Amino acid sequence: MWTHHRFPRLVPAALLSLVVASLSGCLFMDVKLPLDQDLDRTQLGSKRGESQAQSVLGLVAWGDAGTQAAARDGGITEIRHADQERFAILGFVYARYRTIVYGE
Repeated sequence: MWTHHRFPRLVPAALLSLVVASLSGCLFMDVKLPLDQDLDRTQLGSKRGESQAQSVLGLVAWGDAGTQAAARDGGITEIRHADQERFAILGFVYARYRTIVYGE
């Protein structure tokens, strides 16, 4: 039987369960991914540029992690390959997205 005496104890337990479930597997992430599909024919080029965007608590974000910003950073007019890096601590506490382009 549901009573009003059990409700105060269930709320913290339910909230804790939601937090743990949402963070499972997301304590720390640092991955690098190619943004290219034909990797066997990739020639990187002599120039490299990067761009990045960051966020804190999913509330504040800044930066430009686009390929155009990365190309501009490296003085690249012809992009031959691009990689993406994703770094996060506790899923949303701090996150960084970086794009790295290679070309001429």
